[in-house]
Amino acid sequence: MAKKKLSKYWSGRVTKESNALDLEKGVFTWNDPRKIALSLKQSAEESSRRKANPYQSAMSMLNFYINRAGKNLLAERKRILEEAKIELKKLFG
Repeated sequence: MAKKKLSKYWSGRVTKESNALDLEKGVFTWNDPRKIALSLKQSAEESSRRKANPYQSAMSMLNFYINRAGKNLLAERKRILEEAKIELKKLFG
């Protein structure tokens, strides 16, 4: 059971304290997909610790959050985050 707790805390910590991106507090709880995408883009572009290009880093963090939430993610929240993915693609061209 200790292993399960450790992985739970690890994934939560990744979203809050990413080693690659400095995320704005509560970014994944915002209701504006474009605002979420802009924040992720800025975080990825400003990071000197990321391993991939800014687009891949931002999209990876967004996908990680969506996947981590899984079935617990409300349909409306998932829709907003999926729209944020579309906005992120537009922002990076």
